[in-house]
Amino acid sequence: MRTHNNPFSLPTLYEALERLRLSEETSAGSIPPPPPPPAIFPRASASDAHFIKLFNLMTNEQYVSEFREIISKTTSREHLLKIVSLLTSDSDYFLEIVRNMYGSIHVQKLLGMSDDVDALLYAVILHRLSDIMTDKYASYVAIRAMLVFDTMEKFIMYDHLLYYAPDIARDQYGCIALNVVITDVDDSHYRKLLLDFVSRNALSLSNHPSGNFVLCDSRCTHNIAVSLLGHCVDLSFKKYGSYIVEKLLDAEESMDVVVMELLECDEDRLMRLARNGFGNFVVFKALRVTQEIDRIDLFRCLVQKLMPLRHLLVKSHGSNIAKLLESYSITLQDTETRRV
Repeated sequence: MRTHNNPFSLPTLYEALERLRLSEETSAGSIPPPPPPPAIFPRASASDAHFIKLFNLMTNEQYVSEFREIISKTTSREHLLKIVSLLTSDSDYFLEIVRNMYGSIHVQKLLGMSDDVDALLYAVILHRLSDIMTDKYASYVAIRAMLVFDTMEKFIMYDHLLYYAPDIARDQYGCIALNVVITDVDDSHYRKLLLDFVSRNALSLSNHPSGNFVLCDSRCTHNIAVSLLGHCVDLSFKKYGSYIVEKLLDAEESMDVVVMELLECDEDRLMRLARNGFGNFVVFKALRVTQEIDRIDLFRCLVQKLMPLRHLLVKSHGSNIAKLLESYSITLQDTETRRV
């Protein structure tokens, strides 16, 4: 039986695409249905003195030392539980606290103090997981919770995270938090599910200012390249898409995909790409990378395709490409002169 050593040969890529399609079909069943109706958290009264006092304690810098005393070992378990019960009695109130820098830090310190405390925090964090994961400070609470909670609670949080992942990945802060979770997750099954989500959604994420940040995980570069097969040139014309294509050029395992698409471009489209404010960086990097890693076959093919366009690139965004082509042309002429 014939084997394909090159992971990006056409037969191998078609096989990979088929595996990815089957993976989507099988994994679709593993994505949890919409979360069940959450527990009811009564809305706190803004005039309630207890809520106001606790809010100030949790969010104000001047009460940091007082908070430390409260959670010290000298504090009775019952007193601590009363504080956490009040803190988690209203999910909107809790969310407002963890969105504060000091509030987030203090809630993180409460996590893991006792099973009773964790049970209360788990319920409210799970209830507002999407809102928490997409906030600059609150997201640290969810990340910490996934490290502290017991296996069953942790897995339920992962299931909810997968359900909300499309929205979280496209959020300014959510994409950062999602990357941290993927790095820290200690279960291989859920890590694979999260990386599969990234790969399957590579095309839509690559066009998003925050979503493309999630695509930088080197553990799924091959699957991302497979998902973007046939779209690399289109993405290269766009700000965020071009960034992902450049990342693919950084990895030898996916570089072939980008270069082959460039070589398959018709002359007019390649010229427009090379003159484009974002695309020129992709074309230049493709030339530089193939030359540096000694893929002379691909480098020469690119040069041959671009050389007739050199005069059109000089006074454009593609001037960097024109200079590289000029330098290569001079080197080639010198080499031929020495041979003569």
